[in-house]
Amino acid sequence: MYERSRNLLDCHISGFNYYDGLDVVESLKHGTYVTLVSESDNPYDPEAIAVYFKEIKLGYIPHTKNSLISNLLYFGYGNIIEAKINSCDPQAHPERQFRIVVRIKDSRKQQPMPL
Repeated sequence: MYERSRNLLDCHISGFNYYDGLDVVESLKHGTYVTLVSESDNPYDPEAIAVYFKEIKLGYIPHTKNSLISNLLYFGYGNIIEAKINSCDPQAHPERQFRIVVRIKDSRKQQPMPL
């Protein structure tokens, strides 16, 4: 049976070496959830989407790939997407160490009701 992909975006974290990701690099593993935050007041890119792990800014979704996610967050649809670390390569250049994947949440899966 064919299963549609929930992936909207797969990209490196841009600007990783300029933020505090090194403080939490040991916690960033494949599958670790990250938070996407719109920075519509960003003077360089009004569609900027920052990537956070807990309260630590890791960097950004590259500006060439952020338009769709920016629109979803701007219009209040951030609750339908999730983002997590897709791959880690600590030996790579800091701009290439981490990739994230942004996916549509699957609301078809029903959680069992508590007893």
